[in-house]
Amino acid sequence: TTTLYSLLQMVSTPKKNVITVEDPVEYRLNGITQVQTRPVAGLTFASALKSILRQDPDVILIGEIRDLETAEIAVSAALTGHLVLSTLHTNDAAGAISRLINIGVPPFLVGSALIGTVAQRLVRRVCTKCRQSSVPTSNEARLLLGDERSQETPQIYRSAGCNDCYQTGYKGRKSIYEILPVSSKIKSLIMEGGNDDAIKRQAAAEGMVSLAQSAISDVLDGYTTLDEISRIVDMNH
Repeated sequence: TTTLYSLLQMVSTPKKNVITVEDPVEYRLNGITQVQTRPVAGLTFASALKSILRQDPDVILIGEIRDLETAEIAVSAALTGHLVLSTLHTNDAAGAISRLINIGVPPFLVGSALIGTVAQRLVRRVCTKCRQSSVPTSNEARLLLGDERSQETPQIYRSAGCNDCYQTGYKGRKSIYEILPVSSKIKSLIMEGGNDDAIKRQAAAEGMVSLAQSAISDVLDGYTTLDEISRIVDMNH
């Protein structure tokens, strides 16, 4: 939600009509019309969106796409010139594409409407007051640097625990991201029914940084620990 709200505030201007449909509205944003769904009263994501589209919005935020009807309206809105932002429950950025298709949206519509997907995870920050500097084991170095650089000895930190972090070893959180822009080649893959792996390979060839790579960078930069990212991210991808 924080990421979506930040994106909204980036694109919102006094001249733009920005409307959200949320369940619930988590906090109010100045200059933005926010609608909370009420399924008991018949105000679902889909019914709210139908009403909103009659108000000629420039930007639409949909709290979550949960069903085919909502997905179809979102895709239709995107294809008619609206910027649509939403969330889906998936494991990675490519998974958002297959999720829309599995819901029932035809691949050619997904490929036509989508401009990008973002996967996000929250990791705990290692406490800077008590963290302990360490040299990774050979297996850890291989995981962090790959086989070609596994002989290097980077400095990493391990969690400890102190009064400042309530003996947890961690204090605060930060986001890691996987950003997948839908290029012309990825658009073609989607329309041809390409699977997640094919899309990931093409995205990686175009420079996409995976969740695992983003997490590893945070370990090497001292923000978090290898134990933490292994808990949050599939390090085999």
